Amino acid sequence: MGANDREYRSAINKSLLLIERKLTQSIEHEDLAKEGRFSKAHFYRIFQTVIGITAGSYIRSRRLAKAAAELAHSNSRVLDIALKYHFQSQEAFTRAFKKVYGITPGNYRTYSRTLIQKREGIPMNNTAPKGWSITGSRIEEYVVSTDKEEAHLGKCSVRLESVGKAKQDAFVTLMQMCSADPYIGRRIRLTAFVKSEEVKGWAGLWMRIDRKSGDMLKFDNMQDRSITGTRDWNLYAVVLDVPESSHAVAFGVLLCGRGKAWVDNFKIEIVDDKTPVTGNNAEEELPKEPVNLDFEAS
Repeated sequence: MGANDREYRSAINKSLLLIERKLTQSIEHEDLAKEGRFSKAHFYRIFQTVIGITAGSYIRSRRLAKAAAELAHSNSRVLDIALKYHFQSQEAFTRAFKKVYGITPGNYRTYSRTLIQKREGIPMNNTAPKGWSITGSRIEEYVVSTDKEEAHLGKCSVRLESVGKAKQDAFVTLMQMCSADPYIGRRIRLTAFVKSEEVKGWAGLWMRIDRKSGDMLKFDNMQDRSITGTRDWNLYAVVLDVPESSHAVAFGVLLCGRGKAWVDNFKIEIVDDKTPVTGNNAEEELPKEPVNLDFEAS
């Protein structure tokens, strides 16, 4: 997408919000295209480029994720859930559900409720998903856990939630680190879907490029375009260059202050040089020479 990356992503996010509002209603692709101010054909191309799947596949996946949550947490009949999310029959719903989740809706309900019953009475604590770690300041004021009730695509998301009255300077982050070797000399984009609820501080994706010594080369935490308040699922991005001296790429999601945030479907990909970078270059932030040594400049 190059130079139009932000424009296209912003337009597609408007379409995603419309999809969220109409998951239990009929969704016309023409309406989605109009939301992003595209022709229908152009919308199809841009949507698949930004999201990675077709608009039809995305809508079906979101409906299946919402249906899975209702199977686990409601007493609604399977047929009623199928029709609610616009599957033509219980059989069609079962086929689509089994393709994604590997079991029938009825078996999924039984399995999920067994897990929920086993978890009752267990105190809440921070359990990082495999491959991830949890860190932050005053992390005892937060709970980080997988959430099967608010999955975006698939079976679960991760929820970051403040407990009690978390201080405004407290924060928690879910993160991981990988080698920079596959990305040396390239520009990379981190994307993920995030949902927020009553975030009083701010939330955002973040990515950092480090030297072997641990010194930071590049960094962006979305603070200049942070996620606040209550927002439905939307796609966010961080784009950084990976210099020749890079050793590691660290990335994740953070919640600062009070509120809840959910994250799902992280992806890192190499993009072309026409895609604008975000955030700040740690080296370029330094002035080239001393300034205002006599304090007279206003």
